[in-house]
Amino acid sequence: MKLLIVLLAVLLGVWLWRSRRPPAKPSKPTQALQEMVPCKVCGLLLPQTEALTTAHGVYCSPAHRAQAEQAPR
Repeated sequence: MKLLIVLLAVLLGVWLWRSRRPPAKPSKPTQALQEMVPCKVCGLLLPQTEALTTAHGVYCSPAHRAQAEQAPR
């Protein structure tokens, strides 16, 4: 019986302590959202900063850029 009373007192104390704390601040995003662009060959969406951009289009890799440049138009 003593153990039950001690347990209830501890739970009440924890509940009171948590209810009086200021709410936690939401975490800020680490990066700003980036514009996503599709690869001209495979359609993969990737951030604009990681894309290979040429006069003919946007590509996800050097292989796709070369593939598109070799393809007949």
